[in-house]
Amino acid sequence: MNKWGVEMITVKDLNKVYENGSIAVQALRNVNLEIDEGEFVAITGPSGSGKSTFMNIIGCLDRATSGLYILGGETIEDLSDNELAAIRNRKIGFVFQSFNLLPRTSALKNVELPMMYAGIGKKERRARALDALERVGLGDRVDHKPNELSGGQKQRVAVARALVNNPSIILADEPTGNLDSKSTQEVMDLFKKLNEEGVTILIVTHEKDIAEQTKRIVSFRDGEIIVDKESIEA
Repeated sequence: MNKWGVEMITVKDLNKVYENGSIAVQALRNVNLEIDEGEFVAITGPSGSGKSTFMNIIGCLDRATSGLYILGGETIEDLSDNELAAIRNRKIGFVFQSFNLLPRTSALKNVELPMMYAGIGKKERRARALDALERVGLGDRVDHKPNELSGGQKQRVAVARALVNNPSIILADEPTGNLDSKSTQEVMDLFKKLNEEGVTILIVTHEKDIAEQTKRIVSFRDGEIIVDKESIEA
């Protein structure tokens, strides 16, 4: 446990090996890391460094070959696929580079989607989706479809969707990769605001200026963590 307090993520001796016929590719090598509640962390590294593999495991989208992963006090590696899906829906909010919004559906309905999977009733879904859109500054865009929104607004809808189930952690994979500089800063300012409100956030990025706006930078190379430091701006 570090200065932040309560541990949110703990990984110990994490390994991931991909088998391709007779060839084995080791994507992660004995990774050890603790991320505590309330942190704002950038996961960086060049292509093939292991950062995306690491995030897929943290997001319960993939399984480690060996090692220990604990999320919010719950040991992950022995869970069934259905249990992993439930963890993803309950504890993790995802934000992707390509937004992943339904194109013919309003911002409000896009934000409601995770709650439909969670079996939440229509009235509560609407109330929580409206609140989430207000939190990201889009209370006046609830009926707009994605093609009626700017890139930055689309990503803010995606952030609202990630927030509606009150997840333990938000995982953002290159969330500014498709945005211009103004929209990029708007989205980063939103992440900073949410983090100040207590949301734990991990961002995968290859952009140095994005990483430096977080509070901690963890850099991967060849499947190993080579840097774990406080950001200059922290």
